[in-house]
Amino acid sequence: MKRLPLIALAALTACGTPQEQCITRATSDARIVSTLIAETKANLARGYGLQTIVVLEREWADCTPPATAENPAPQQDMCLIDVPAEVTRPVAIDLNAEAAKLASLQAKQAAQARQAEAAIAECKALHPQ
Repeated sequence: MKRLPLIALAALTACGTPQEQCITRATSDARIVSTLIAETKANLARGYGLQTIVVLEREWADCTPPATAENPAPQQDMCLIDVPAEVTRPVAIDLNAEAAKLASLQAKQAAQARQAEAAIAECKALHPQ
């Protein structure tokens, strides 16, 4: 599930102007840090973390063999198959370590914002619209 927004972002990035593509590349780390800050704040507000794991669930499926010349109308057959499913579970976290992580991420975000300004200016100079 988490990969879907990244795939959509990549698809949208390919559609932008050269300047937009340059700015998107230059600020990609900053967006990731912003996402991590939001996740860390949510963990602190809840008091626990969330972990997504993949489990196998059993589902009924149509396992009827394909029609052949020898058996043009095979008998319908149902069988159980394993289907992967994502499940989110609560996990214990060290709240003090999580708060320290948040402070560290926020400091990193401030540094990235200063770097992004220069990178954006460079993108605008290289690719004027």
